[in-house]
Amino acid sequence: MVLSFFRRGESGMEQITQRVVDMLHDARHSFDLATSALVDGVPAGDVADDLHATDERINRAEQELRRELIVHVAVHGGDDIGDVLGYTLLIKKIERIGDQAKNIWDMAGEGVSFAEADDREEYASGLRAISEMVDEVAELIVDPDPDRIAAFRARADAMRVAEEARIREFMHSDEPGHWAVPRAVLHRYLKRVVANLGGVVTTLTEPVQTQDYFDEGRTDIDDD
Repeated sequence: MVLSFFRRGESGMEQITQRVVDMLHDARHSFDLATSALVDGVPAGDVADDLHATDERINRAEQELRRELIVHVAVHGGDDIGDVLGYTLLIKKIERIGDQAKNIWDMAGEGVSFAEADDREEYASGLRAISEMVDEVAELIVDPDPDRIAAFRARADAMRVAEEARIREFMHSDEPGHWAVPRAVLHRYLKRVVANLGGVVTTLTEPVQTQDYFDEGRTDIDDD
């Protein structure tokens, strides 16, 4: 069942939904800035101010939305408490995506660059795909179609498993550490981004007690 906040047409909740979508757009912007520094050769310092300003907007939006959700419960009573808790989890996951973007930018700030690497195109393509997924999630929040949500969840879960496999691959690589370690670290961050994107859409349909889990609670998909 789709989170009722997204089904109702109440003007107050419509405003909150738009704020959540704005958070996602900011998260994508941060991700794109960070990855441009990592794979496109853009100096990390050139995007630093924009990235940090965007991160501040994301954090401020999360805090303001928490306050608005508390006010909603105070005004309308406890009938919506489950939805409010779900929304609180949702916005935290979006904030974490912004955090992972900062982590990727930090890699570039430390001098890591794939701009001249032989596998640069592979990474550029994969990063674009993840970036586009952020906008897909925004669309699902505005129009939470259960079939599209289920398909997205399945795709995100498959990508999360693939990221785990790449991490293991580079952990056991015979390549020099300066080559393998940055790739293992990047895939760790990408796994977290994908897990949180999957977590956001899970929040749209799952009751609070089973969010962040698949298989009736047997598989933990949460990744901080």
